[in-house]
Order: sequence, then C-alpha cells, then structure tokens
Amino acid sequence: MSITIKDVDHVANLARLTLTDEEKTTFADQLNAILKYAEKLNELDTDNVEATSHVLPITNVLREDETRPSWPIEDVMRNAPDEEDGQFRVPAVLE
Repeated sequence: MSITIKDVDHVANLARLTLTDEEKTTFADQLNAILKYAEKLNELDTDNVEATSHVLPITNVLREDETRPSWPIEDVMRNAPDEEDGQFRVPAVLE
C-alpha cells in the first residue's frame, strides 16, 4: 500500500487545505515512509507474546464495590432547593 499524490490531494481537499505540488510530493513521501516503517511491525514474531492492555502491570487501587444502605430520603431532600414527590425539582431544560 502506498500513498499517491491523488490521495494527498483528496485529504487536503477534505481538510480545506491548499497545497503546492511540492508540498503534496513531500507529504506523500513522508506518509509512505511512515507506512513502510509500520509494515516492519508485521515482521515481528508475536506468537508467544501475551496480549496486554497496558505496558506496565497496573492494578486497580479502588475499594471493592459493595452494597450498603443509602441515606434516608428525608435527609437528602433537606439539601434540595426545591423538591416534589421525593425528587429534586429543577428548572426545565427543554421547552
């Protein structure tokens, strides 16, 4: 797979960029160099490499998620500026 001048011109058009012919050639060369470098990754033998989601061994440092009783609704509603039927009443966002 290689990037052509036509590809660069198409992307530049989508980005609303005006490029000179020299810039188009430069970008095509640079993008092809990136693709060539990325293709080298396909040469690596990864059969015995365990899949990871992160390069470092990270563990979750949060507490266990456990069920516990919540506050009584009366205590919660004491902080509400406006309340109706045991729910916070807020100004309408949509009309």
